[in-house]
Amino acid sequence: MAGDGEGAGLRREYVEQDGVGVADQLQRLWTPHRLAYIKGENKPEGDDESGCPFCRLARLDDETALIVARGESVFAVLNLYPYNPGHLMVVPYRHVADYPDLTAEETVEVAEFTQRAMRVIRRVSAAHGFNIGLNQGVAAGAGIAAHLHQHVVPRWGGDSNFMPVIGHTKVLPQLLGQTRQLLADAW
Repeated sequence: MAGDGEGAGLRREYVEQDGVGVADQLQRLWTPHRLAYIKGENKPEGDDESGCPFCRLARLDDETALIVARGESVFAVLNLYPYNPGHLMVVPYRHVADYPDLTAEETVEVAEFTQRAMRVIRRVSAAHGFNIGLNQGVAAGAGIAAHLHQHVVPRWGGDSNFMPVIGHTKVLPQLLGQTRQLLADAW
């Protein structure tokens, strides 16, 4: 990229803010569009099943709900706000918030579905790696803290770029319904 020799056009400012510490050499990348998530906008109210999107999804047909596969005690569903293409979640049918509260059967099936999801995603999209995780509680970043869900996020070398942060755009190669069908067929 052409630039002025100082970070290809990035402007560096070292401003001391009164009462907020001393100036440093760190660059700041501000993402004000994430504030809605931080404030909890559009999150379900309360901890009961009536407002829980996962409980509602489990009652819908697979295509409408973007459910990839169903098991005895869990299901795999695409994330409506994916970090990457193929980002899905393994969710118990039972409305439970805390990992230690899962039954032994639920725990095993969460693990088995996670393994299966990784195999399927690798087969259909040649993912280079995965981020797998549970955010337990609001303080830990759980968007829907009242209903446990494990994220399975496929990763490829170079998949993190400037588009979501700078361009306010997420690049996905196909519609979620098409991704659901591809994964469901391979499941």
